[in-house]
Amino acid sequence: MQFNFYCPTKLFFGQGCLEQNSSELAALGKRALIVTGGSSSKKNGSLEDMTTALHKEGIEYQIFNEVEQNPSLATVLRGGQRAKEMGADFIVGIGGGSPLDAAKAIAVMAINEISQQDLMAKKWTNEPLPTVAVPTTAGTGSEVTPYAVLTVDWAETKMSIAGEKLFPTLAFLDGRYMLNLPWSITANTAVDALSHSIEGYISNRATVYSDLLALESIRILGQLLRTINPDSISLAEREELLYASTLAGIVIAQTGTSVVHALGYPLTYYKDLPHGLANGVTTKAALEFMAQDAPDRVKQVIKAMGCHDLAEVGNLFNKVLPAVDIKLTAEEQARFVEKTLQAKNLTNCPRRPEEKDIYEMLRRSNLVELV
Repeated sequence: MQFNFYCPTKLFFGQGCLEQNSSELAALGKRALIVTGGSSSKKNGSLEDMTTALHKEGIEYQIFNEVEQNPSLATVLRGGQRAKEMGADFIVGIGGGSPLDAAKAIAVMAINEISQQDLMAKKWTNEPLPTVAVPTTAGTGSEVTPYAVLTVDWAETKMSIAGEKLFPTLAFLDGRYMLNLPWSITANTAVDALSHSIEGYISNRATVYSDLLALESIRILGQLLRTINPDSISLAEREELLYASTLAGIVIAQTGTSVVHALGYPLTYYKDLPHGLANGVTTKAALEFMAQDAPDRVKQVIKAMGCHDLAEVGNLFNKVLPAVDIKLTAEEQARFVEKTLQAKNLTNCPRRPEEKDIYEMLRRSNLVELV
């Protein structure tokens, strides 16, 4: 047996964890840039909790609230410039995966004079500023990963930067911030977390340790998605979703993602599908593909989800996610296949898919226009 494991984020979980552990922030410096979206962090109380904690510790702060869904490089550059101008010592990301990933990239730009291209190519010399993550959705696991996923217009897709120094230094996980999330976001993000654990478990980089975390995450998410009442989600259920999402994040920090994400990124870029929904649309077809080379692993995924076969897995996704009425033309299919084949994370599959495999997965995902 041989494996490596690295996850340096100091994590605090539970109601009031930020207030109770605000002294941890003081060690990071005296000036912080808070990176968040337009309004959700105000509504759910997370922004107020953070500003109260910073004030308590005597830390100056500014708020950069321009992060959009699927953050662009232009947004990251603006945030990096703001951090430079204020002399930020650390960056705080509050929100879903978009603000958290943007915060990590801004932490790089805040201390390096580099272009967008250099950022994506990891051509920076100074280590990024420390980051603090406060997730307000349960899905991306960005609070415990070394990745920042950004929209890259010149490549017409989403791409990620990665590196050990991109792990957040601190993470505060409080399920109360998710109590008023609409079901659509709850379902999308839960499916995103589930895809992380599934891909991590079937990855050729999986280890005995990542397998333990992946199967537990799959078990929790499968059970919740089968039994949860969308109109009445308790705090305990919110905490379970958050816990499972964080486990899934730790998994992909070790294993990376694979074909589900490679298929999903073009759907998000070209068709504006939310990331979790894009993953959910293609997961069953991806599992059918991976079952050719890792049948036992796929069987364990099905079992952990509480399902009997892949048809039941597909039915579960159909139950919790909205219908997707997208039919790709022949031209669009060719572009999607090209973008998918360029994805670096395909190397994590048990077998790297070929062009014909991608076409078949699109067809099996009911995304192909029949002519």
